[in-house]
Amino acid sequence: MKKIAIIAGLLSGLLFGIATPFSKLLLTNLNSFQLAGLLYIGAGIAMIPAIMKTGSQIRLLFNKNNLIRTLGIILFGGLLGPLLLLIGLRAADAASVSIWLNMELVATAILGVLIFKDSLDKLTWIGVTLTVCAGVITSFGEGVSGLTSALLITAACFCWGVDNHLTALTDGATPQAVTFVKGIMAGLVNLIIGISIADKPFLIDANILGALIVGGFSYGLSIVLYVTSAQNIGATRGQILFSTAPLWGVILSYIFFKDTFHWTHIISIALLTLAVVVINLITHKHEHQHDALEHIHYHKHNDGHHYHIHENESLDTNKGHSHLHKHEPITHVHPHYPDLHHRHKH
Repeated sequence: MKKIAIIAGLLSGLLFGIATPFSKLLLTNLNSFQLAGLLYIGAGIAMIPAIMKTGSQIRLLFNKNNLIRTLGIILFGGLLGPLLLLIGLRAADAASVSIWLNMELVATAILGVLIFKDSLDKLTWIGVTLTVCAGVITSFGEGVSGLTSALLITAACFCWGVDNHLTALTDGATPQAVTFVKGIMAGLVNLIIGISIADKPFLIDANILGALIVGGFSYGLSIVLYVTSAQNIGATRGQILFSTAPLWGVILSYIFFKDTFHWTHIISIALLTLAVVVINLITHKHEHQHDALEHIHYHKHNDGHHYHIHENESLDTNKGHSHLHKHEPITHVHPHYPDLHHRHKH
């Protein structure tokens, strides 16, 4: 499962990195609220085929245990975060903004330790520090406008840090269901605000379709892949894999916008690459207890945690699959990450 989680995290970063230069292009005809709304509506629409299938358990997002978390996901991840990002895009070039987005990792780590009881060791903090250095070095090539943009992006990243932990703690529904609810509800709110404050009529044109397509891939599929990664290796470690997004954002920014290539970008990319390597050297092992639990997520039966029986005896349980299942209480010792099953206290 670790290999799948790593691949999912890297693909998530690729898709989100592509969004930055294309969002800057779309902002020429749409205001920040309109674009944020269309991107998230596109993400929600992309999830419809998945949630139409039985087993998405979308209703569980609104039960007593998850309601506050779901509202927080919509507010911080679907409304405040995208708006601050898109405002920041107007103040600096897309390449630098792409790298500043890695401050989300820092926010996720800090919030995890202070609020969400995420256990981080020395190597994790080294990875976080490398990411901070990458963002600071990038701002050197931008001047005052770069610093203003950096503050906006940092605020957006803390919003997404809250979203990351709430998403990891939301139990029962599939990642596609989470993405659908956040996309549609936050998207509609943003779009309505954008239309109400616009200085020109909201016209259905190629920009609208383009925003929906970008949202479906770069927001919708990216979120699903990130959640899959975070559920298996933890929110902070998943975020470091997601932090490869700037590598793709920088490349596309040069191709589409001919942005100036700064020496700071080379150093930042090197630091981010090192952070990804360091974070995957981590092992954490001790005796711990699992309580009884019922939820739905992608899993295999050879990971030492899934012993439930399937009615379909022909199913190869050692291959990845997803469905609602129960866990019985168990106490054991093994190396682990703060994933969906390991949010215990230390």
